[in-house]
Amino acid sequence: MKTLLFVISMMLAFTAFGLEPKAGVNFKQTKEIIPTDSPGKIEVVELFWYGCIHCYKIDPYIDKWADNAPKDVVFKKIPAVPRKDWVPMAKAFYALETLGLDKTLHEKLFDAIHKTKAVDPGSEQSAIQWIALTAKKDINEVQSAFNTFSMKAKLSKSQRLFRAAGATGVPSIIIDGRYITSSTMAGGEKNTIELINYIVGNIRKDKAKN
Repeated sequence: MKTLLFVISMMLAFTAFGLEPKAGVNFKQTKEIIPTDSPGKIEVVELFWYGCIHCYKIDPYIDKWADNAPKDVVFKKIPAVPRKDWVPMAKAFYALETLGLDKTLHEKLFDAIHKTKAVDPGSEQSAIQWIALTAKKDINEVQSAFNTFSMKAKLSKSQRLFRAAGATGVPSIIIDGRYITSSTMAGGEKNTIELINYIVGNIRKDKAKN
């Protein structure tokens, strides 16, 4: 009943804004309630794949929003791993974090795949060579970052998250471990940001009542 009232209030808020979202169309509950890593905060997680053109298009909007997110919001990017051919780019994301290059090369890797076609998103070796060349790193160091002891655990966590969310594609946005939307469900990149803001706003109001 509590969830139903939350969804109704959220829909009313959107109607007032003029977007008129519908539960099950513009957003839905996650398949499972997903524990968050940020107690006291509202966690927003983007599931993405570097090879996805829609993820590439929404990335600037998401990054701009994240840079100005409220203090009670925590944002995370998690590479989706619903199938084996997405593993190379998930490993690339985690390798960039290990190398401390995630801030400088994240956007450039997207460009290398979709703009210059310098990287094959299905090839781990292609990503390793590109990172080493672009960051002027020893290729053995980069290769090691792709094969850390923690890599298997990170990939497994990404796989579990995708399934638990009930995601069917990317980019998917998980909010507070309870709701999921996407640019397709929201009707475009800009609408996705508005949808995130309204869901976060209503979660905040709901928490304030308790």
